[in-house]
Amino acid sequence: MSTDNELEIISAAARALSDVMPLEETMQLRSHYELPSVDVLQQFISHIKGAIFPQFFGSGIYVDTSRIFALLLEQTCHGLASTQHTVCGETKSQAEQLSLQFMKRLPEIKRLLLTDVWAVTQNDPAAQSHTEAVFCYPVIQAMVHYRTAHEMLKLGIPLLPRIITELAHSATGIDIHPAAQIGEYFAIDHGTGVVIGETSVIGNHVMLYQGVTLGARNFHYDAQGNPINEPRHPIVEDNVTIYSNTSILGRVRIGHDSIIGGNIWITHDVPPHSRVVQGREERKSAPREES
Repeated sequence: MSTDNELEIISAAARALSDVMPLEETMQLRSHYELPSVDVLQQFISHIKGAIFPQFFGSGIYVDTSRIFALLLEQTCHGLASTQHTVCGETKSQAEQLSLQFMKRLPEIKRLLLTDVWAVTQNDPAAQSHTEAVFCYPVIQAMVHYRTAHEMLKLGIPLLPRIITELAHSATGIDIHPAAQIGEYFAIDHGTGVVIGETSVIGNHVMLYQGVTLGARNFHYDAQGNPINEPRHPIVEDNVTIYSNTSILGRVRIGHDSIIGGNIWITHDVPPHSRVVQGREERKSAPREES
């Protein structure tokens, strides 16, 4: 049995925790309305995977879009309520419209993800089949989360996109902000430690290896001392390969058809058709156009 001294220590800890001032925006948050559920959003993504790859994660025939809609509607309602400081009943109509708009975008999400699967198999001789890519490559899991979250963010659904991409980050070690713009046929080999920042822009047929960072070099503050959200991450054009543990920082542009070697720190523009390795930078001659 607990002694009186132990009970007093435990009670004092509870009182002290209650006395600690929480962040202003979270004060009494839970007592007013339900917040989004990480567990439910994990279920939602599982249903998305079943819809995108029904032969692997679904029934193989029937795609349960009604369940996807129901889960999204519930969680969008909670997300809107938490950011608008109201209750779910007052956001349900808006949540319904946003959820319906998302459902219209599901076919495009699937199309893009199928290009990613193709890119994985084309960029890694170890990938024996599309089936192996879907089941075994962490980038496909990360991209299911990212491409879903990106469309939700574009629609204006709050909070949920970050939760969804952070679920992928925890599971794969690949950290992609949902606001980043990523084109078709995107692939990452291995994947652990890849970071793609919020305002990054990535073209088509881009290949990254583990440990690549597309990050910000610095950021500015407004008159009130708050950080300004402005373009601060790299632009990577089409047909670029970036090898492991390279950091590209700031709003710089990596020109199309370039190869960036490993373990390099880049804070300047790289022209198209370049080959950058440690200690030197070369620019290939652009292919001549046929007359």
